[in-house]
Amino acid sequence: MHRLHPTARRRSKLLATAGALALVAGSLFASTIGASSADAATASSCDVYGSTSTPCVAAYSSTRALFSAYNGPLYQVQRASDGATTNIGLLAAGGYANAPAQDAFCAGTTCTIPKIYDQTANHNDLTVAPAGDAGAANHAANAAALPVTVGGHEAYGIFMPPQVAYRISSTLAKGTARGANPESMYEVASGTNSNNGCCSDFGNVETQEKDTGQGHMDALNLSTLNAPGSSGKGPWVQADLENGVFQGGTATYTPNTGNGSKFVTAELKNNGVNQFALKGGNSQSGSLTTWYQGAEPAGNYSPMQLEGSIVLGAGGDNSNRGTQSFFEGVMTSGYSTDAADNAVQANVVAQNYQGVSTGGGPGSTIVGPGGKCVDVAGDDTGGNTAVVQLWDCSVLAADQHWSGTAYGTGTLGTLGRCLDADGNGTANGTHLELYDCTGGGAQQWILQGDGSIKNPQSGRCLDDPSGNTANGTALQLYDCNGAAPQKFAVAVPIIGPGGKCVDVAGDDLQQNGQQVQLYDCLTIETAQPAALDQQWTINPSDHTLRSLGRCLDADGNATANGTHVELYQCNGVGGQQWIPQANGSILNPSSGRCLDDPSGNTANQTALQLYDCNGNQAQVFAVN
Repeated sequence: MHRLHPTARRRSKLLATAGALALVAGSLFASTIGASSADAATASSCDVYGSTSTPCVAAYSSTRALFSAYNGPLYQVQRASDGATTNIGLLAAGGYANAPAQDAFCAGTTCTIPKIYDQTANHNDLTVAPAGDAGAANHAANAAALPVTVGGHEAYGIFMPPQVAYRISSTLAKGTARGANPESMYEVASGTNSNNGCCSDFGNVETQEKDTGQGHMDALNLSTLNAPGSSGKGPWVQADLENGVFQGGTATYTPNTGNGSKFVTAELKNNGVNQFALKGGNSQSGSLTTWYQGAEPAGNYSPMQLEGSIVLGAGGDNSNRGTQSFFEGVMTSGYSTDAADNAVQANVVAQNYQGVSTGGGPGSTIVGPGGKCVDVAGDDTGGNTAVVQLWDCSVLAADQHWSGTAYGTGTLGTLGRCLDADGNGTANGTHLELYDCTGGGAQQWILQGDGSIKNPQSGRCLDDPSGNTANGTALQLYDCNGAAPQKFAVAVPIIGPGGKCVDVAGDDLQQNGQQVQLYDCLTIETAQPAALDQQWTINPSDHTLRSLGRCLDADGNATANGTHVELYQCNGVGGQQWIPQANGSILNPSSGRCLDDPSGNTANQTALQLYDCNGNQAQVFAVN
């Protein structure tokens, strides 16, 4: 794939005409809610909701107008070079974002998005969210991080990794539901940029950045934050109602199988008294699926006790470890009709969202020769037989994020498929590809202590032909030889005693001193998303084991038996050197001792330690 400059990449797409899209939108609206084709051709989401007595009370988009008559600003950008700001509006009333204006203003520097404008008359504008009980103050989004096309026009989505979020207080917000009043909301987000961090929400939250109890939130959550035993691979459209994510991050709900498309239309409706509903669909084609429609959860959720603030990118108490890519979203007054929901989905599909919608994705990069990343040809499309190759590393490339043991024991997967030897081949020179996960021998991979990745069925290793580091170099199988073209740094789970994973205390917290412990493996294989703090990179060049950008470390650089191990900033000391041994142990040369599970305890949160190497099961760790 071609990882171009954002503007060049957008311009490489095949563009549909806005006129053709308008005609499609018109015919869909006419058939769905009975509007005339002339009126419907220019209708947008909030026009649809307004015509069915559930008017928008807040409407946000960085890509387009959500009212046919809107001609104001969409968002504000701020230059890093001089701190100057400007508003990014529309090319025409009711149309698409004036992305060229952003490109010109930000040329030669970087820009952030300090404000997102509400397109309704309520002016519920969102600014960067402050600190709260569950998270530090947030940062503004990188304005150029998420280039797309919409309606054939260049635009930018809002890329929100952890600690990027926006908010307006209910003391300022107008028109939003309070108490048990009904409301509906939808957003267009990315199904390939999500994680299991709590909580990248959009919707109605508390007055202050505090958890004030069940039923005080009514917000959309599109994430892989889901309960064990749930079906599908996610992410799932869910409702964050405070102290619970339904249906079903808090409890298993197998009918909700999730939406993994590049662009997802996610919807939540709540009558405030005894019922809520969840819907989802592919924003590029098709209709909505109802994932849940029924009673409010048991507890103090009936009636709801809404406070009326609005958040985008965090939870009500500013829990801000989630991630999402946001393109548009609205909140309404009242419980919308199914006909209106269908018409809004038709309008969204007619916009022809295209391009990089991923913002990365779950898993970690596999870095090979020349510092190039293991990549899949085809710009995050990832179909069967897509060539696996080397390419410049890109933080926004979902197909450069691989999860070990995420799709079956011993596999490496991305975009819902597995790294596979073409045609089940075993010979030298067999090309590698992406293919539906079967768990067969062609999809089994074992990391070696020297940094190579071995396919046991063939007895051969992942190989970069002749050490070529040009973009597009197709990878292959070849006799394992320990040479530089076979050295790859990849993050995978380390499985310890009792089948438990080596884990970092806390929920993917990037903090020094966090305890390293055993915990249930949280992977797609167990119907949960792969936890980032259970993904470890073996770096044979410096003998470190890394997770969340930090190193496995002997507390205080100590060497005695019983020394606890922790996660700490990588600094090259002896307490951060680890060498996997042939018997499954992991040696710390500085101390001469091994990573150890005290007394073979397999309870969750068992703290790991250094101990004399003895070859017992308590010191056997499988790097999968």
